[in-house]
Amino acid sequence: MTAPFSQFETVRTTVTIPVNLIERAQHFIDQGTMPNRNALIVTAMSQLLARLEQIEIDRQFDAMADDTDYLTLNQQIADAFIESDWQALNDGEHL
Repeated sequence: MTAPFSQFETVRTTVTIPVNLIERAQHFIDQGTMPNRNALIVTAMSQLLARLEQIEIDRQFDAMADDTDYLTLNQQIADAFIESDWQALNDGEHL
């Protein structure tokens, strides 16, 4: 469940919600799973936004696979550390 709303700056807004969503939400409010519609909406928005943000991050990482500047830099970094990486691997095998 989300933290109490008094911990956050809030803005009052009005939304239009389909009747079937209100009815479905009311079931969980009546059961006590959610304290009220506001808490349910805030929780749902938070979870959806977190998923959308993760999708955006994933899309940016996917784009890196075709970014020649990034790939070149990544290879340069790998090349710069190749000797120390092998040394660390060899040192680890002798423990």
